[in-house]
Amino acid sequence: MQEPREPLFTSASADATPSAERSWERRTLEALAFATLEEQKAARRWKVGLRLAWLLLIGVIAWQAFSYNSPSTSPSMPHTAMVAIKGEIGSEGDGSAENVMASMRSALEDSGSQALVLLINSPGGSPVQAGLINDEIRRLKALHKKPIYVVVEESCASAAYYIAAAADKIYVDKASIVGSIGVLMDGFGFTGLMDKLGVERRLMTAGANKGFLDPFSPQTEAQRKHAQAMLDQIHSQFIQVVRQGRGDRLKETPDMFSGLFWSGQQAVDMGLADAMGSLDSVARDVVKAPEVIDYSRHENVAERLAKRFGAAVGEGAVHALRMGSALR
Repeated sequence: MQEPREPLFTSASADATPSAERSWERRTLEALAFATLEEQKAARRWKVGLRLAWLLLIGVIAWQAFSYNSPSTSPSMPHTAMVAIKGEIGSEGDGSAENVMASMRSALEDSGSQALVLLINSPGGSPVQAGLINDEIRRLKALHKKPIYVVVEESCASAAYYIAAAADKIYVDKASIVGSIGVLMDGFGFTGLMDKLGVERRLMTAGANKGFLDPFSPQTEAQRKHAQAMLDQIHSQFIQVVRQGRGDRLKETPDMFSGLFWSGQQAVDMGLADAMGSLDSVARDVVKAPEVIDYSRHENVAERLAKRFGAAVGEGAVHALRMGSALR
């Protein structure tokens, strides 16, 4: 009788485990090596992309610097200079004090400009920006000895009228919206809603009144009075500017400085405006220089792209620096 033989696959099975372990280790090392190479490639791509981004940004800024249109009429030709103030008046955009004041200076420094017309169509905005423009109008009038007029299109309200009050004369359409001589501060309070929902507000401040504009915190009576006193002071400044600019032409009523607004016809009757008129009629009949040249400085597409692109490049640079630090 023959002795039982061992299974033929025994020796092969014995060698299978160490071979599988070596294969798994090799695959892991290869995966780590490839991952490291990919990270290095990504870091190099970010560096190259960042350099190209800066070159593109410089090109956009250079294009923007030469993209403003110069007046088509020779400076020696008599003309009416025009600067448009449209939309919200704020620290950025076409309605900013920086843009409007630069436009006004360019217009009045031109030897051919006989007068400056501010073409206004704005619901208002920042009292600070409006105050800066108002001060600059009065300075430029004294410096250049040229009249500055305002022509209102659809609206000249709140901060826009703050600007207009400094002009020599204000012309409106009979249906224009004029006035709104007042100041506001708005916001929301959610403390009652939070109580109903069972939500606790955890706000830490250094200073008892640091968070008094926080919509999720209650407002005390002292804080309300402080805010009201500040608004009343700014309102008083607004009223003083209007009285200074309009002088004896104002026919004051109890509602004039209440924040109400009026039609162009009513504004003329109240002395808030001087007469009916359009840009063309003022240039032709008042300035006696029918040729109108627009000196408005507009934020063009290139400038907007430059700002957005600059922010994107900054974010990319931070990402690249973080990735580079991780590889070290």
